[in-house]
Amino acid sequence: MTMSNRKSTAACGCPVAAFLRYGEIRTGLLRGTEGTQEIAPRVLSRELKALTQSGLIDRKDFGVVPPKVEYRLTRKGRSFIPVISAIRKWGARHLGEAGNAETAGRPAAG
Repeated sequence: MTMSNRKSTAACGCPVAAFLRYGEIRTGLLRGTEGTQEIAPRVLSRELKALTQSGLIDRKDFGVVPPKVEYRLTRKGRSFIPVISAIRKWGARHLGEAGNAETAGRPAAG
């Protein structure tokens, strides 16, 4: 992965920016935005499997006990980073505005 790819991967907030273990991905997702719920291990496993099958990430199983599994974006996955980044920017801009618009016009609490 080149330096520019690392910067663009980090900019989109993608948890699979480099080789990451399952626990690191889960921990990263749990530190998500305020108001989000914890992701269930079963859901995370299912989604990682689907991303692997679609060719967006690679999975490397070391076959050891305790289990050690790493994930990494494929070339196809890295090509999707600009899309994810654009969606995050749109959400921050428009959903942030929606939250402000909902509270605008309401009397202040207290």
